[in-house]
Amino acid sequence: MTRIGQIRPEFVEFIPEKLEPGVLYVSRRYSTASHLCCCGCGMEVVTPLNPAKWGLTESNGTVSLNPSIGNWNFPCRSHYWISGNRVQWAAAMSAERIAAVKARDRRDVDTMVSRPERLFVRFVKAVATKIRGWFS
Repeated sequence: MTRIGQIRPEFVEFIPEKLEPGVLYVSRRYSTASHLCCCGCGMEVVTPLNPAKWGLTESNGTVSLNPSIGNWNFPCRSHYWISGNRVQWAAAMSAERIAAVKARDRRDVDTMVSRPERLFVRFVKAVATKIRGWFS
């Protein structure tokens, strides 16, 4: 396995079925980026682009993904950042640290999902209060 140190962005509508090493496929339409693991193991890495998962930034023809990519469920358990089209490798993480990161990620998703629901509930309560006021 050969580690990849540089990645090239390719903007697509649909993520292709067969991915090429060293290419980050970005679908703005489906808010997803995918690439083959940069360690060279050949596993497909899918990064949903939303505030609770990953953010993609573009600058002068380069892309960066944040936060880091931790392939904890892959045999390689690789961990790296993609920053300015460069792959920056991170040190291995302990099982305890990985569990803490996964728990934080679940909390972030729960917060992201529940926020619109809370806004809707507040809206319904405000409308109900207004309607009750009309009939009082």
